[in-house]
Amino acid sequence: MVTWRSASLAAAAAAVLAVTATGCGQDKSSGYSSGNGQPVGNASTAQQPADNAYGSSGGYGQAGGAESSAKQAGQLAVSDSKELGKVVTDNAGFTLYRFDKDTASPPKSNCEGDCAKAWPAVPADGVTAAAGTDQSALGSVTRADGTKQLTIGGWPMYRYAKDTNPGDTNGQNVGGTWHAAAPDGKKAAAAAPAPAAAMPGLSVRKDAKLGDVIVDARGMTVYRFKKDSAWPMKSACTGACLEKWPVVAPVDKTNTKGIALKGFVTFNRPDGVKQQSITCWPVYTFSGDTKPGDTNGQGVGGTWYAVSPEGKLIGAPK
Repeated sequence: MVTWRSASLAAAAAAVLAVTATGCGQDKSSGYSSGNGQPVGNASTAQQPADNAYGSSGGYGQAGGAESSAKQAGQLAVSDSKELGKVVTDNAGFTLYRFDKDTASPPKSNCEGDCAKAWPAVPADGVTAAAGTDQSALGSVTRADGTKQLTIGGWPMYRYAKDTNPGDTNGQNVGGTWHAAAPDGKKAAAAAPAPAAAMPGLSVRKDAKLGDVIVDARGMTVYRFKKDSAWPMKSACTGACLEKWPVVAPVDKTNTKGIALKGFVTFNRPDGVKQQSITCWPVYTFSGDTKPGDTNGQGVGGTWYAVSPEGKLIGAPK
């Protein structure tokens, strides 16, 4: 005979079993079920745009939702980046970007949907040019949703979701198509370094150990050979010696700085090579010096020494 009490216990046990089964089902799906049976939670993560497509939808402009994404740029400014040169920013210091897949003539934005979540469009309203830049370069383009987006030099402007602090440039070159904007709307780029001034054919360098030494146009140390003679002018370095100690080619007097010009003549060697001389002594460089400033030839064999601005041997025994 089934009693009321036993029926109640059976119903309770069935309820516990159903709850337990439901819990096991959640473990397998790593989420929870929505009312229509579709999994949510992790499924939404899979729908996020990949970094190599748009960047990321987290970071700048996301904490406050759509209103943050449309934050006014206000008074623009220009920052000076060592890597990127002059970069235009909004009034909070956040970098503005341009997209290679947009067009400037006519202005058109091709960043919509998930792209626009990762790269919030900069509203055109209330924007004024950075100090020292041209206000006429600013304009606007109407987006697909009817909003007005700021343009500079015709290029639509964006911020980047992963720029979380003023001055960040995490969007630079994302996907090879996003670039920080210069004040004229072009891609920001550091100026090429100025070319180094050409050195005179022969000049003087101050060496930490040897003092003032003569160097050639490459900055390589110039040497004299004790076995040479100045009068009559003669070189004792011939054949294989010249491979190790190349001659200094003739230099015009006007292409020198800080050196003695007395006896500054060209030596016509018996092998037909023309060689510069200083105070009538033939001069050379050393193949063992691989970079400017090297003095590896100093004192070699007790016969090779760097040359002073007056044409004398430096450090040679008397």
